Amino acid sequence: MASGEQVSVMEAPSAGALPGATKAAPRLQSLDVLRGLTVAIMIMVNTSGDGAHTYRFLVHSRWNGCTLADVVFPCFLFMVGISSVFSVSSRLAQGASRSQILAQAARRTLIIFALGLVVNSFPTFPIHTLRVFGVLQRIALCYFTTVLFLVWGNTRTIAVSLFTILIGYWVLLRWVPVPGLGIPGIGIPFLDPFANLPAWLDRHLLPARHLYHQGFYDPEGLLSSVPAVASTLVGVLAGKWIRGKRIPLATAHGLMLAGCFSLVAGFLWSHWFPLNKRLWTSSFVLWTSGINLLALWFFYRLIDIRHRGRLWTYPAKVFGVNALTAYVVSELLASLLDSVRFASGQSLQRWLFHPFAFFIPNLAVAALAYAIAFVALCFIPPWILYRKRVFLKV
Repeated sequence: MASGEQVSVMEAPSAGALPGATKAAPRLQSLDVLRGLTVAIMIMVNTSGDGAHTYRFLVHSRWNGCTLADVVFPCFLFMVGISSVFSVSSRLAQGASRSQILAQAARRTLIIFALGLVVNSFPTFPIHTLRVFGVLQRIALCYFTTVLFLVWGNTRTIAVSLFTILIGYWVLLRWVPVPGLGIPGIGIPFLDPFANLPAWLDRHLLPARHLYHQGFYDPEGLLSSVPAVASTLVGVLAGKWIRGKRIPLATAHGLMLAGCFSLVAGFLWSHWFPLNKRLWTSSFVLWTSGINLLALWFFYRLIDIRHRGRLWTYPAKVFGVNALTAYVVSELLASLLDSVRFASGQSLQRWLFHPFAFFIPNLAVAALAYAIAFVALCFIPPWILYRKRVFLKV
């Protein structure tokens, strides 16, 4: 635990000092706020009061397509990329060696990955059915890969790698035969839920009992984590742009133009390579990156340039500076509520949802109200930490 310090790859970074500076620059407040909003929406998406009647904007796409719920995770990775730029640049400016930075990154990666395993298995910890992949596991892998790029590569290398990943992943899923099943679009449907290369690899890496819902693939599987790295690299490029020596308005305009370009490119590509979060298609990377860049542009211009909105963005900032804490608390609490059972077999979570369903006839609205109340409950621990100026560190 650290008091008044920067915490982790999911937490709020200082804007960082430029090389040769003697002290850190002011915090990038807009990133804190965007991260906090992302955490709040993610908690709402994961903790609907009634899964059968989840409010429509909190529902993931069944397969192809993109909803608000689908944008949340890419936004996390986008901000991991930005945070990593500030963190690594600050460490280098302080005289840290590449090996020291990589050692710290490896330690953080292992801790975040381990937290993901705990979240997946809490509270019973069934080792024989433990899901190996997951949200935190993917964040850990993307974070470490990003640090490798920042330590050993330059901006051009990162941009070329991003382009290569997007095109290469399209080639893999479009023209490489799925062993034993056929060529996508010829012998089998293109992006078929079962007959696709990422799902095939998941099934051959791990037994079904260790995959998502003990099924035939994992939405955070190994191969689909490669384009997820691309989402993080977009954040890296955004972070490098923000740290550039230019006037703030020019920085904001660059974010806006990049967001518009990415959004249009993702939309156009989706006609040949559909938006798909579960496979993390290249068009999905561009489409969500465009949304994230425009969201960052909006908050950067509003908060960091015009210095407005600080009052109504306070809850988001509280979440944002202790994002990892808020997310882990929400997941563990949700699992605990679902695991506690009454004699009738009803879970504590369902029991708590009954008053919402009783007073709100529309079950979708009732589920939304429950999700908002759950977010408010999860707000308490980060708020206490924020008041004490304590930011948990991994």
